[in-house]
Amino acid sequence: MEELRYQVDLLGAMNQKLEKEERMLRLVCDTSSNAFLYMNFEEKEVKTLANWSFFFPDVEIINMKDIAKLYSKVEERYVLPFKELLNLEKTGISISSGVVRLADGKTWVECEVSVVYDTHKNPTDKVIRFKNISKFKNQNEELTYMAYYDVLTGLYNRNYFVRHLADYVRKAEDEKRIVAVMFIDIDDFRKINDGLGLVVGDEVVQQFGQFLSTFKSENVIVSHFNADIYCIAIYDPCGTRSVEHIYKVIHERIRTPFVMSTGQEITISVSAGVAEYPEAAKSTLELINCAEIVMFKAKGSGKNAIQYFDAPILNDFLQNVTIENKLKEAVFNQNFTLNFQPQYHVGTKKLRGVEALIRWRDNDGAMISPALFIPIAEKNGTIVPIGSWVLEESIRTFAEWKRNYSENMILSLNISAIQYRRHEFVNMILGMIRKYNVSPEEIELEITESVLIENFHEVVEKLHVLRAHGIRISLDDFGTGYSSLSYLKGLPIDTLKIDKSFIDAMLTDENARVIIESIIYMVRKLGFETVAEGVESKEQYEYLEGIGCDCIQGFFMGKPMPENEIQELLSELI
Repeated sequence: MEELRYQVDLLGAMNQKLEKEERMLRLVCDTSSNAFLYMNFEEKEVKTLANWSFFFPDVEIINMKDIAKLYSKVEERYVLPFKELLNLEKTGISISSGVVRLADGKTWVECEVSVVYDTHKNPTDKVIRFKNISKFKNQNEELTYMAYYDVLTGLYNRNYFVRHLADYVRKAEDEKRIVAVMFIDIDDFRKINDGLGLVVGDEVVQQFGQFLSTFKSENVIVSHFNADIYCIAIYDPCGTRSVEHIYKVIHERIRTPFVMSTGQEITISVSAGVAEYPEAAKSTLELINCAEIVMFKAKGSGKNAIQYFDAPILNDFLQNVTIENKLKEAVFNQNFTLNFQPQYHVGTKKLRGVEALIRWRDNDGAMISPALFIPIAEKNGTIVPIGSWVLEESIRTFAEWKRNYSENMILSLNISAIQYRRHEFVNMILGMIRKYNVSPEEIELEITESVLIENFHEVVEKLHVLRAHGIRISLDDFGTGYSSLSYLKGLPIDTLKIDKSFIDAMLTDENARVIIESIIYMVRKLGFETVAEGVESKEQYEYLEGIGCDCIQGFFMGKPMPENEIQELLSELI
């Protein structure tokens, strides 16, 4: 009897333990975000556990055949791998998993299947676990999107473009095909950002990018690199996906303004550069670089145009890069010299003054023309320290000449648009004049039309301040700009320099003579002084004398000279 009572108590304790473990298991299942499907092959038993209704609210699993109901609950492309995974016991594998998306198009599910086999490799039990990984999947997709797509335009970003273009190039190498790269830049985009605001600028970039996306196809990839720059790669360009066709469609579209969300209409133009594999380059990055280089050529040639790659353009670019690198070193070491070209009064041939001209000989001993390095200096900003050096060295040298020779003359100084626009420019000039004790009336600043283009009223205001201090103002290269005549009325200038191109042509070209005679007549009426540049012959001199030109500058009377030769010239005048 005692033994029986002991057995009953033991069974009771075991039942309590089992009940406790069952409660714990149910609690775990009920609080789990997962869902479970248990199958016993020997008993033909099927049971759903935990959060089943979240995943499959309308699917009731009563027997083993009901598992087939789950196949239609995933997207069509996942049905076959999902079916194979749920029937894992047919493969003899114990555990496997996969990821599917449900038919709602939003929910991502990780499905893990575990199968237990007996000693004869027959399945006895199977547990299928369903886990919602939508948050992780969406985050991963977001990271992937950020890695390969531009957020603003929805186009591929630079990273993906380079990667995909590399595939194009490899394929083209195998198939002996062409790959064209079109580099596109919105002209004067900075003016949109500065004048209308960054929000409007972003919308322009977005709308133009959306338009470019219409060219996307199996053999055309479109990307947004940054700011206002886009790049298109075309595999085996022909027909409607030829460069010519695509550019024509782009050009037709931009004739119509883009309408902003505010209702504002923005008209743009674009410059494009095209380079092709294998003609221009053999590698991906070199191909992109070549397209970018010729795009800048298109911009430099007047914008709103397309430029195709050719070797001379690349050679010019490489030369400019070499010059730019050498120029930075020269600026650091102040490795420049000055020449001075005399100016003479017509008729008396009396010295009027000199124009300061910068010269640069690189470390290899080669003379680099200002026509080459000055535009580069203006682009990279080194024109500011170069210009400051020229101003100070010229004024310092001029002050020495004045002390030693007491000759009445004028020092003409060329001022770049970038230099002139600097806030401290006026004070810097006045400070140098005071430092070297030079009379302001002996300093003449030469400006070109490029100085006036950006902000005419602000420029004129500065010129009035300079004139108020006695500094002379000269308008250089007159006649080569588009609007020179319109400036004369409002500019506080003293001198007008007639461009060399007119002087070269005046003896053979009637039109050039008419223009020069008209300029001189008009300028005399306005009370300005005229200086003719590039006078290289006696015939030119005599003609200019005959029509009343005030002064000349050129090889006929004197070439640009170093400081010591100017000193010799001045000593002869004593």
